[in-house]
Amino acid sequence: MGETQFLSTKQGRRLAYHQTKGRGPCIVFLGGLKSDMEGTKAVFLEEWAQNQGRAFLRFDYSGHGESSGEFTDGCIGDWAEDTVAAVTALTDGPIIPVGSSMGGWQALLLARTQPERIAGLVTIAAAPDFTEDGYMASFTDAQKQTLAQEGQVELPSDYMEPYIITQRLIDDGRAQLVLRAPLHLPFPVRFLQGTADTAVSVATAVRLLEHATGPDMQLRLIKDADHRFSDGPCLGLILEALSDVMGESHE
Repeated sequence: MGETQFLSTKQGRRLAYHQTKGRGPCIVFLGGLKSDMEGTKAVFLEEWAQNQGRAFLRFDYSGHGESSGEFTDGCIGDWAEDTVAAVTALTDGPIIPVGSSMGGWQALLLARTQPERIAGLVTIAAAPDFTEDGYMASFTDAQKQTLAQEGQVELPSDYMEPYIITQRLIDDGRAQLVLRAPLHLPFPVRFLQGTADTAVSVATAVRLLEHATGPDMQLRLIKDADHRFSDGPCLGLILEALSDVMGESHE
């Protein structure tokens, strides 16, 4: 697997990453909120890429995993800057982002700003605009008051310690929304979504499919798959989607 390497960005952040050299397009894994590059999907895809002789990149956003910074200091825009920095410094030529949950939002932001770099796109339980449509839309009046007065609110998590949601995360999220303006994806796109996902709804996946425009876009619903989307069959479906956007048969 190799030792973790680090990239210094112009914003003064130190991003941890693992890079596999190989033939392109380079597959870039974009993880979820408070996730890291050691997750099941990221490591599985790296091993697959290495076996296939393909270029692959996984990294930690600032405030995540081995990268510098605190999670509570970050926001969607900061992590978008991290993504651009990693892609710009560590990849050449066409790329295929694979975005999981919040990483799906990051993949869409990247596609909006650098469509010429993208050869195809795969998302897994993509969570675009979740700061607005998930958090703010569901906050009680008491939570909104706590957020306004204290600058943050604590939310329980099914997967780890509670999330600390800051006012900065909410405010910056409003500047990064992708479902309120045209979103053209001029390359093959595959959205994967489990029907048993309690973090991202099927309705969100359908909304993204209906909102985005592009010549080759599909949503695949997987019955009873949850938000982790990382058991054997789900990992196989990710590989199928990757092969699909690359125009190759599944190896």
